[in-house]
Amino acid sequence: MSLTVQEINDLVRIWTPRLLLFARQRTDAPEDAVQEAFLGLYRTRIRPDDVVAWLFQATRNAAVDGSRSRTRRRSRENIVAESAPNWFEPSEGNRLDAELVTEKLCELPSELREVVVARLWGELSFEQIGKLTKMSHATAHRRYHEAIETLRRLLRIDEQKERR
Repeated sequence: MSLTVQEINDLVRIWTPRLLLFARQRTDAPEDAVQEAFLGLYRTRIRPDDVVAWLFQATRNAAVDGSRSRTRRRSRENIVAESAPNWFEPSEGNRLDAELVTEKLCELPSELREVVVARLWGELSFEQIGKLTKMSHATAHRRYHEAIETLRRLLRIDEQKERR
């Protein structure tokens, strides 16, 4: 016999904060691990003998698996990033340092950075970016230009510092 929806709701209310604290010891995404545990509990057809212990074990397993997956993904991403050519082709008179540009891109607010990445790397149109981010294409266009201007300003500031 499986658990009722009310029993699961009570478990979520009572045990989620404790499971989150437990999962934080193993992963930087504890919410994902706890959610996976509760989904697993919901899917079980046979009620575990000790539901709370089962939840802790499932949370631990999900946290470990998620952490391993993220580590493998980051490793693959780093390998690809190191082997990929620069994302821009500077002209001879106007060379940009890829690492510096990437660093400055990371300094942008996330809503601006998201539009730049979607436009330049994703090759999405402003209409597509607008749908993706739930904003108008005009707002996406405006944020893109704001981000590019901010990047130019940040790069000029660094260039001026180097000349001093």
